[in-house]
Amino acid sequence: MNTTTTPNKPKILVARAIFPEALAELEQSFDVISNQADVVMTPQALQEQLGKVSAALVTGSERIDANALAKAKNLKIVANISVGYNNFDVPAISAAGIMATNTPDVLTDTTADFGFALIMATARRVTESERWIRDGHWNQWSIVTNPLGMDIHHSTLGIIGMGRIGQGIAKRALGFGMKVIYHNRSRLPEADEKACNARYVDKETLLKEADHVILVLPYSAENHHTIGAKEIALMKPTATLVNIARGGIVDDVALAAALKAKTIFAAGLDVFEGEPTVHPDLLKLSNVVLAPHIASATEKTRRAMVSLAIENVKAALAGAKPPSLINADALGK
Repeated sequence: MNTTTTPNKPKILVARAIFPEALAELEQSFDVISNQADVVMTPQALQEQLGKVSAALVTGSERIDANALAKAKNLKIVANISVGYNNFDVPAISAAGIMATNTPDVLTDTTADFGFALIMATARRVTESERWIRDGHWNQWSIVTNPLGMDIHHSTLGIIGMGRIGQGIAKRALGFGMKVIYHNRSRLPEADEKACNARYVDKETLLKEADHVILVLPYSAENHHTIGAKEIALMKPTATLVNIARGGIVDDVALAAALKAKTIFAAGLDVFEGEPTVHPDLLKLSNVVLAPHIASATEKTRRAMVSLAIENVKAALAGAKPPSLINADALGK
């Protein structure tokens, strides 16, 4: 960890590496404890660092709970550089009187782009075909032995989780003439459904009817293993399943077994239970596309996420309400 020290400036922690320009911006206003070496901190190290600072910029690799906050007597805000915040124990953060923020909106289109790219890569066996070439099998090409995929155009797309990103994916599906069905905690207003050309259905109907299912819902205890063996068994044997939401929403063990048995055609995964560890059975399978949690990973978007996190910190330390405060109700703000 590196520290810049200037008298009378608030001290903040930047838990993972960020863009040098962003770090320089912070150093103009704050004493910064930075981690440009990008080494993931142990829970004990995180606890010690949070005990030294007034604010912290963190990522999904830092679990912020009562234990992490045990020494955080001066901490006013934890700013997640992510739209998801299942690494936050929000009740514990709120009980400590600390503001919690995330980075919504700035990554919507980029994540929707990647979600649709993963649908296509999964259905059309893109990564499997690349390995086929690299392994020297192109000379075995024929009409029937080439890796054959499933069509995207004019198929049915089922979206579970119809927030901003889900709606973005639905709108991209319009260009492919796809029929869009969705399931969500609550039904969208009629105008939003029309804009997405999407029809609300229950989860069981979605799983039975969709040719391609994509998960875009937030993680919660209620949503844990939203897709397990029972749900996968409802899907068509020609269907694909894509998860760009959070690990734990899919039962990875059940999914690996279903892919091995060809209960469904293929899966595309950007998130995993226990990531960065990936279940070894998934690594052995050819009918799954694997990505390392990169749905928001373009330079423009990641810069925007860092910028919003910094804006949240600056507002909190100036005594103002941060623009993307998660626990406003709990703190009475």
